[in-house]
Order: sequence, then structure tokens, then C-alpha cells
Amino acid sequence: MENTLINFLQLFQPIPEPHQEIIASIFEPRSFKEGDYLFRGGKICNELFFVCRGILRIVVINEKGVEVTHFFVKENHLCTILSSFNNQTAADESIQAASDTAALAITRTRLLALYKELPYMKELIDRITQQRLLDKIRTRNAYLGQDSAARYKLFLEQEPDIASRVPLKDIASYLGITPQSLSRIRKNSK
Repeated sequence: MENTLINFLQLFQPIPEPHQEIIASIFEPRSFKEGDYLFRGGKICNELFFVCRGILRIVVINEKGVEVTHFFVKENHLCTILSSFNNQTAADESIQAASDTAALAITRTRLLALYKELPYMKELIDRITQQRLLDKIRTRNAYLGQDSAARYKLFLEQEPDIASRVPLKDIASYLGITPQSLSRIRKNSK
């Protein structure tokens, strides 16, 4: 799994061999079953995850007590509750496995120590995080003004791998529609 992380990081910047070993040694392999929480909201998120296999979802409980999926995070992506992780504040959001998942985890303390040992890693992680945030904004903006059927069609076009691997209730939550509406949309689109 460590090679997956190193290969991902090297898409953005070459990493010398001795540094690869340092990076790989401080990330901890973890496995999660679908539905497991990697982090529950209401606390400070002190871990950063790299998804090697599977899909995570960022989820929050709305004012009606209903779970709402904000984002999906798939293989070869980093995942944390960024504002909580960076600012050391309690998060409303949780991180849950939307499918069986293998990930690498690093605590904030260990990541900050890595930044001291390999200073270029901070700029690298920041650059990756910034690019991912821009991708999320672009994706969410594409859904604006679309009706539910158009949002689902767009989701299938943009994320076919996620669509086939996560429960329909999670997709409905992400798209802001009820599972019943999604079933109707799926039935009508066949």
C-alpha cells in the first residue's frame, strides 16, 4: 500500500529513494468495512488518510437528523476534515467507509514531524489539497441549477466507478434527493 502512496505523490513531484522510505514508514495501514467510521464528528480530526482501495464519504447530520453526504473520496486521494485538521477545531463532518476500504493513516503530530524532516512535503501536500478543493468546487458547481434527473445523469458520467460501488442511499444523499426519487429516476432512465 505504501507504494501506492509514493506513486501518487510522485505524480506531483519526484521523491528521492531515501525519502520514500521515510514517508512509507510513518503511514499506518488500516482496513475498514463498509459503514465503519474513520472519524466521527464532534471532535478534532487529527488524522489524514490516503485511500489505497475503496471509497470514503464525508457525511454530516443535518438539522433534521438526517445523514447528508457532502463528498466521496476514492482511491489515490487524501482525505481528512481539513478545517478541523488544520485549525484544531471540532468538526461537524464525519468520515465513513462507503465501501470496504484499505487506507494509510498519519496523525497530525507525525505529519508535522515529517514536514520538519522533509520540508518540501508541506508544500507538496498543500498543493495536492488545494487542487482537490478546486476539483470539489468544480464538481459541485456543475450540479447547480440542475434538476434531480440531470444531477444523477451528470454523476453517472463523472463518477461511474463510484456510482457502481456505493449504496444508492449514499448517492441520493449526495445528490440531495430521496432514495425513492432516485429509484424513480433510475427506473425512468432505462
